[in-house]
Amino acid sequence: MHLYVYLLAAYLIMSLIAFVAYGIDKRRAKRGLWRIPEMTLLCFGFFGGSVGALAAMKLFRHKTRHWYFSVVNIIGLAWQVALAVLMIVKGI
Repeated sequence: MHLYVYLLAAYLIMSLIAFVAYGIDKRRAKRGLWRIPEMTLLCFGFFGGSVGALAAMKLFRHKTRHWYFSVVNIIGLAWQVALAVLMIVKGI
């Protein structure tokens, strides 16, 4: 099996983790509880989970007032797609 299949599976898992983390953080914010650090949420999106992070931002309306969340997640999405396309084109 090609390596890019494992990469896409990793992206899917990270996106699910990011999505759940954003949802948990939104729930905790509403209840006034301890929150997930912003850097953690940003790292989840940048390092593989950008699709899940962007979907969660939209669905939960969470962290949408902080412009840098959108920027970091979009940059993360760009490099994740570029890496996947490169691996597919190179046949890795």
